[in-house]
Amino acid sequence: MIKKVSICFALSFSMASFAQDDLLELVKEDPKNEPAKSVYATFKTTKIVNAQNIETVKKRNLDFRVTHRFGNLYNSSSNNALNEAAHSAFGMDNSTDIRTSFDYGITDELTIGIGRSKFREMNDATIKWRFLTQKENNKIPVSVCFYGNLGYTSMTPDNLYAGTIRPEKTNEAHRIQYASQLLIARKFNSWLSLQLMPTYIHRNFIKQQLNVANGKEDQNALFSLGVGGRLKVSKRMALVVDYFYNFSEFQTNNPDAYYNPLGVGLEIETGGHVFHINYTNGPAILESSLLTSTQDTWTKGQIKLGFNISRWFAL
Repeated sequence: MIKKVSICFALSFSMASFAQDDLLELVKEDPKNEPAKSVYATFKTTKIVNAQNIETVKKRNLDFRVTHRFGNLYNSSSNNALNEAAHSAFGMDNSTDIRTSFDYGITDELTIGIGRSKFREMNDATIKWRFLTQKENNKIPVSVCFYGNLGYTSMTPDNLYAGTIRPEKTNEAHRIQYASQLLIARKFNSWLSLQLMPTYIHRNFIKQQLNVANGKEDQNALFSLGVGGRLKVSKRMALVVDYFYNFSEFQTNNPDAYYNPLGVGLEIETGGHVFHINYTNGPAILESSLLTSTQDTWTKGQIKLGFNISRWFAL
């Protein structure tokens, strides 16, 4: 009897142990079922050089930013290039554009903003919406963001219609221009991020201009494809670059000289802030002005020093 009781007790204990192990397995979280973590800090600021990137202002934060473009460092096509460059302190005495802007985070993925640019006296409103965020498990391999900008020039009618037959009555719609971009970025590892930027520009009013080399007229609409990236070179420093190729028959081989904007910069992280200094052949900061008005080239030394000053406020 004692032997039978002992066997039954042993069997019961074993079954209880197995049952307990099964219950513990049920309450354990399966790593495969855990939600995928988002990839953060694809870029360190909200712009690469000339181009926007997929980063947005955090919820209830305000980004106050001053962006500056000086004049050309040098111009080899000038008769006395070195003397002219020295007189302007290699472009430091001039500024082709200055933009002051305020961007506010409605949510972590949605940013709205306003700005004012010196170039063509543009006042603008922007929206930036990141609707896809890259995941660490690659179920979502890229981050995708929509960026839209509406610009309104406050130039006088004489300047607005300069070089054209001025209409008797000013049309306010002529003052507006738009930019729309789809920003597609991937952070490959801790030191390399790349971005693709299909872009559409529309200007409500343009001067009638002809490329005499191919007989093509300037158009209100412009398509462009941008590429950009960030390469981390040390713990606190990174190289950034962006380039736009414009699909414009009017700009192609134009004797009046139009070029695709190229920007190269250096990011330095200092105590929670990012200091950004760059060089570009683009004279303007706002996308709809930059892609339609770049008539300087790196090959002639027509590059401009630029920098960004940004301050974030938690509201």
